[in-house]
Amino acid sequence: MTGTPTNVYAGIDTHQNTNHVGITNEIGKKLGDKEFPTTSTGYTALLNFILSFGTILAVGIEGTASYGAGVCAYLRSQGVLAKEVIRPNRQTRRGGKSDPIDAYAAAKTVAADLDDLPIPKLLGGAVDGIRLILKTRTTAVKARTAAITQTINFLTTAPTQVREKYADLKDPDLHTTLAKTRPAADDHLGIALRRLAKRVEFLTEEIDAANHQLADLTTQVAPALAATKSVGPISAAKLLVTAGENPERITSKAAFAALCGTSPLQASSGKITRHRLNKGGDRQANSALFDIVKSRMSSDPRTKEYVARRTAEAKSKREIMRCLKRYVAAEVYTLIINPPIVPAINDLRPLRESKKMSLRVVAEHFSVGQVKVSRIERAEARDDEFAAQYRDFLLQAA
Repeated sequence: MTGTPTNVYAGIDTHQNTNHVGITNEIGKKLGDKEFPTTSTGYTALLNFILSFGTILAVGIEGTASYGAGVCAYLRSQGVLAKEVIRPNRQTRRGGKSDPIDAYAAAKTVAADLDDLPIPKLLGGAVDGIRLILKTRTTAVKARTAAITQTINFLTTAPTQVREKYADLKDPDLHTTLAKTRPAADDHLGIALRRLAKRVEFLTEEIDAANHQLADLTTQVAPALAATKSVGPISAAKLLVTAGENPERITSKAAFAALCGTSPLQASSGKITRHRLNKGGDRQANSALFDIVKSRMSSDPRTKEYVARRTAEAKSKREIMRCLKRYVAAEVYTLIINPPIVPAINDLRPLRESKKMSLRVVAEHFSVGQVKVSRIERAEARDDEFAAQYRDFLLQAA
């Protein structure tokens, strides 16, 4: 091409095997479009094609978490500003549907709404590894639940002799017993029950392994979040996956709350002023916040006080939980974006043992249960104030 290089926007309509790119200038004039394969060579050729029209201002990409993940990662590695473009509503496609039309539409969208479009998540890092393990764990849990349900259904309709034989057994003893059976070749019910039991045992081992791996990974990636009260490995994993590998793309606590579906929505009418449930956002993150709030409502003194105060104000339990989820979302955002230093506690148990002091003695001194002391020593619970007092007590002990 000849002439003075211009500033251009590009839009990419992504597919499993091809990417179709459309180029426009700053006033929306179509400059050209072309299709490229989803290979490393294709990504390079696509970028060179865009650069042949001028200086790239931004690229809008559809499906950055699916078909567009590869080209998005490549363009970002080359210093190109990539933004995620939501696929257009089919009802608004009055001009028809084709790859060039969608590519040009993405280019025009990124030109018009550059500052408002979201920055895509980065894939391929530690948080992406957590996402993969969490996904496989979720499918394993669903498969185990289906196998357990099917076992119960088979036993419910089984002959009386078989039903009575296993009537007093509960999971996991039931599946352990069924897995050890050796049914005859013509005992189809016995064969089916044994296969289901072995499937349940296998999936249970897989889920336990995933739980341990997620606990280790979340502690490595976000130690402050993992050490927070009532935040278990699964909840921490869900929240980290929602934030992504590049959480700095989320610009405020309010934005993170909206992403988690905990931002309040107006539901006022007349003299009644209230807010309603936000059904948008990432529902996995929302469920993680629900689990945290539910745990704190039963065990955390500050949360109990808040619930009592809001109940006295005639707030319903649902409304109180929505408020608490909003507060927890703000806390989680800070723990991910600007995490505090987590005090080390791995010296407590060796120090106690060097003083030849039992858990019972420590528990009696602080008027707490031995379980609490043991859990804090093993980093299964966090109480920074108690840990500091515990350390001072051990250091001063003769």
